[in-house]
Amino acid sequence: MQKNLVIVESPAKAKTIEKFLGKDYKVMSSYGHIRDLKKREISIDEKTLEPEYEIPEEKVSLVEDLRSKAGKAETVWLASDEDREGEAISWHLCEVLGLDEQKTNRIVFHEITESAILDAIEHPRHINMDLVNAQQARRVLDRLVGFKLSPVLWRKVKPALSAGRVQSVAVRLIVEREREIQNFKSEPYYSVSGVFAVVNPDGSASEVKAQLSKRFSTEDEVMEFLEKCKTATFYADAITKKPSKRTPAPPFTTSTLQQEAARKLGFTVSQTMMVAQHLYESGRITYMRTDSVNLSQLCLNASKSEIVNLYGENYSKLRKYHTNSKGAQEAHEAIRPSYMNMTEIEGSAQERKLYDLIWKRTIASQMADAEIEKTTITIKSDGIEEVFTAQGEVIKFDGFLKVYRESSDDDENGEDYSHSLPVIKKGQELTRREILTTERFSAGPQRYTEASLVHKMEELGIGRPSTYAPTISTIQQREYVMKGDKKGEERFYSIYQLKGKQITQKTRKEMAGSERGKLLPTDIGTVVNDFLMENFPGIMDYNFTAKVEQDFDKIAEGNEKWKDMMKHFYKDFEPTVEETLNSRQKFKAGERELGSDPKTGRPVFVKIGRFGPVVQIGSSEDKDKPQFAQLPKELSMETITLEEAMELFKLPRDLGEFEGLPVSVGAGRFGPYVKHDRMFASLPKDADPMAITLDEAIVLIQEKRRQEAAKHMKFFLEDPKLEIMNGIYGPYLAYDGQNYRLPKNLHENAKDLTYDECMKIIEQMKSEEGDKKTAKRGARKGAGRKAATKKTTTKAEAEA
Repeated sequence: MQKNLVIVESPAKAKTIEKFLGKDYKVMSSYGHIRDLKKREISIDEKTLEPEYEIPEEKVSLVEDLRSKAGKAETVWLASDEDREGEAISWHLCEVLGLDEQKTNRIVFHEITESAILDAIEHPRHINMDLVNAQQARRVLDRLVGFKLSPVLWRKVKPALSAGRVQSVAVRLIVEREREIQNFKSEPYYSVSGVFAVVNPDGSASEVKAQLSKRFSTEDEVMEFLEKCKTATFYADAITKKPSKRTPAPPFTTSTLQQEAARKLGFTVSQTMMVAQHLYESGRITYMRTDSVNLSQLCLNASKSEIVNLYGENYSKLRKYHTNSKGAQEAHEAIRPSYMNMTEIEGSAQERKLYDLIWKRTIASQMADAEIEKTTITIKSDGIEEVFTAQGEVIKFDGFLKVYRESSDDDENGEDYSHSLPVIKKGQELTRREILTTERFSAGPQRYTEASLVHKMEELGIGRPSTYAPTISTIQQREYVMKGDKKGEERFYSIYQLKGKQITQKTRKEMAGSERGKLLPTDIGTVVNDFLMENFPGIMDYNFTAKVEQDFDKIAEGNEKWKDMMKHFYKDFEPTVEETLNSRQKFKAGERELGSDPKTGRPVFVKIGRFGPVVQIGSSEDKDKPQFAQLPKELSMETITLEEAMELFKLPRDLGEFEGLPVSVGAGRFGPYVKHDRMFASLPKDADPMAITLDEAIVLIQEKRRQEAAKHMKFFLEDPKLEIMNGIYGPYLAYDGQNYRLPKNLHENAKDLTYDECMKIIEQMKSEEGDKKTAKRGARKGAGRKAATKKTTTKAEAEA
């Protein structure tokens, strides 16, 4: 009999931990949540607000195995992650496996190293029900919001939409930023820079680049200033040297890791978390969901030793960071390498890059300040009020900069002064070589990147470290937000140059407002946001979302009852849902009238249709049926004009004939297409449906035919319902509306299969599928009986 059974969430973690424990320990994985709310039901008793949990079908056999092993073990150790979700997983395991919570050991650790695991075994505890209830409160509240608001959206906006407490507020941030950008009016101004020459002691000349302290608003002001400069004599009026220091950034938390990995490595937020999870489970780094910037004494000592060994004693400086945010509740240490002397690891390219980033950030946090000398030279002329300023800096001691320099979202716009200036004496005359005045335009708000959205969510207290990545993924999967590029607009600007005594003017062209990889709201996302803001302002309030997180913290600390919190929320929320669901509105959410069709005089609307945004001519009350046109992605429901809308009705467009049959180009749910003899061929993304020619359409038709021919490998005269098809994963059998995969050893010679051989494969697969379903039904019944027995016993014990 196995003495000890250790249960963790993931098989990768189990494999790593098993290496550290002796033969008396068996380590198994629960593969995440062993029990959860039902997927397709609200799964909450709306009177008591009690959650109704179930074992997912795919976990039934795993539960049986775990229950069997737990029953035979002398001691069961629950070793799920050190956060609220991990605590809830351990509690669910106790409930499902029939374990006594008072006799079951709960162990936690924030790194998967031998010392951490053995220390946890020596200091077990019991399940913390306050943490479990905080997680239950989050799940129940989010389920109530999602399952109650989504049907309202289905009826009032469009089927198959969803809402969520955190995701909807994240969409609000992106929609509001987009509107700020649309409403921003850029103002022109002129910035002035100068290039001056100074004679060095050895007779050579050096250049000094300086910026004028004032910006000009008009062309007249620029010309007046340049005229003064023609005859002006410039000199160094003041020279200041100021020592300064730069301190390193603290070690990574979840949000700062997500932001920095996006800036430095180009990782998405979900990609960062996936790679970090692999690093943690393989014992490379500490737990990756944390609000804390604290480092253990062990890490501090190891870091100092590594810094002294690699760079010298003068590069080391002990720093203890403390988390400022109240309610930082996840793991109790920052994200750091498990072993500081491991400067590199083996693994995938992504794992090596992220590990390198974490190692450098951690080691830099324990290094000395960078010592910098900043020099500022003020350049004046007696006849001119405005002054030029030249700035430079010299790094006297690089300190932590030897290893790591933190990035920011504004890096590309920042000025770099990390250069030295020539030796200049106060009062020394400078030769003016060139003065350049460039027309610029005031910049509006920037669209969010994934990194800057995480920063904003953390700033407002929306969500927790574990929610950032799934939230950002969800709003993109739901197509409320898309990550893409925004095309800029062509803009002209003026440059005035003074060289010698001559002023020249040039006009240049630039693309203004172009952005890459930014989060953009879709029309559906905007309409859903506006509808929720109008009808559920409380749920969409940033303060509400932050307050909910504080309430979860109170529950976790044992200062509030989770069911009291739920009841307080639900008594106001449920009536609002019912009122909104039963309200009558003249127009559907997001619907807008653009004007009248010039030909028929019928009204023209833009609205959300069954398959997305559409333009509609006429209404359902008219005797003639309304006409519809799908809205292309480059047009927005908020900004589309009547003229732009009417252009969409120029499709379908006849192109001519091919093989005696008409060829046309039209627009459908999935974009523009060419149609010929019941065949549809999609247009390439860069093709203009209003400009495509007949010859180009014929090429698409022929390519489509080649693709279709390649799909159909073999027909059978014995039965026209049977066919051998070629798919993206290789050949398969299609029979009577069903698909059946072929064993891999038959792929190469699939065309040679006979009718009888194909039917034998189909019958065998049908038989196997039937056996699987029977086994699952039996397992479900067995699990249901045992779960019912456990539930009854628990209730009886509670009543006793």
